[in-house]
Amino acid sequence: MEIVFDADELQRVEHYKSLYPDPKSAIMPVLWMAQKKFGWLSEEVMRYVGELMNLPYAHVLGVATFYTMYFKKPMGRYHIQVCTNVSCMLRGGDKIYDHLKSRFSIGHNERTADGTYSLEEVECMGACGGAPMIAINEDYHENLDMSKVDALVSSLD
Repeated sequence: MEIVFDADELQRVEHYKSLYPDPKSAIMPVLWMAQKKFGWLSEEVMRYVGELMNLPYAHVLGVATFYTMYFKKPMGRYHIQVCTNVSCMLRGGDKIYDHLKSRFSIGHNERTADGTYSLEEVECMGACGGAPMIAINEDYHENLDMSKVDALVSSLD
């Protein structure tokens, strides 16, 4: 796969850069764009973003590795994040995480052999009032129990 943004995407990069006094501040939305397009941030993708942003690879790598929202390896088509922080843990988030680990036979930041699912244990995702919660890709699901989680996962395909 060729690592390149199309003309519309390049225009969006320029737009993001124009929003900040220092264009390097646009690194996060540009990395997010790259992850959405290429699936994860490989070294090649991060080098490409660095060239676009006129930033050294080390800077791009530093940002990408600091934030857990950026994937540094391929994840599943359905990336399931389970909150196990205090509010969610008290309402069964840790049990949901263990259940999904067992269901998929994968652990933290791993994906199934067929590439369909990946699993991540995460800290607070800001949905404490709806605990326990999971996110599947970018969709939040709150007030869950095992049967709701199983039904939700079964509905994905």
